[in-house]
Amino acid sequence: MGQKHHGFGPNQAGWLHLYNTSTLRIPGFRGKYLKQNRIKRTDMNLSAGNKPNQAEVVYVVDDDEAVRDSLTWLLESNGYVVRCHASSERFLQSLQSTDKSTISCAILDVRMPGMSGLELQERLISENLPMPVAFITGHGDVSMAVSTMKRGAVDFIEKPFKENDLCALVDRMLSKARVDYSQASQRKITHSLLSKLTGRERQVLERIVAGRLNKQIADDLGISIKTVEAHRANIMEKLQVTTVADLMKVALAKPESNT
Repeated sequence: MGQKHHGFGPNQAGWLHLYNTSTLRIPGFRGKYLKQNRIKRTDMNLSAGNKPNQAEVVYVVDDDEAVRDSLTWLLESNGYVVRCHASSERFLQSLQSTDKSTISCAILDVRMPGMSGLELQERLISENLPMPVAFITGHGDVSMAVSTMKRGAVDFIEKPFKENDLCALVDRMLSKARVDYSQASQRKITHSLLSKLTGRERQVLERIVAGRLNKQIADDLGISIKTVEAHRANIMEKLQVTTVADLMKVALAKPESNT
């Protein structure tokens, strides 16, 4: 007989329910049944101002092919770019050839053969690949999913779930990814600017940040006040700031995590 399959199917209330069939896949299920039931609702959701950025990617990592297919269709029909992987190992391998500047997030299954979703989350953290992640869970995995949030997951979504809830979650993750990328880019810029300072300029900067006056800095370093003033001017120019307040912001910025 046919193999048992699992996937998502919509009903009129907008819920996405898991379905099980003990027969072969229904021919044209994704291409006809789903589209006929949902295409109009999807089109209404995609106004010109609300379409996701096509340069952003949503990764789906799940060992169940039917789940991957269903989530791919659901997300792509809402304008997202989706990349699916059947295992954590394949997903990690794919990231090696992926542009690090790509804004992305990941939807992970909690339980998978080989490396589980939780272990994958830990790998992403340890390898400094902090993309926002969320977990799809069954009823029995809720407590496990809560623990993933303590490790930094954005959220988890329990089956069955609504299309709007899933899309809202993806939007939240991509929004976080944009902020994280912007902050990381700013840290790189700051690190690059600070690296231009000489050893003496760093000493002067440290004392400026500590609130020391020019005369105090001069006494500390055994140099003249005019020399301190010259160093201050050079520091301001190299760090591309015009006020002490901006100078403090640059000097106190968190260093880049992977440097």
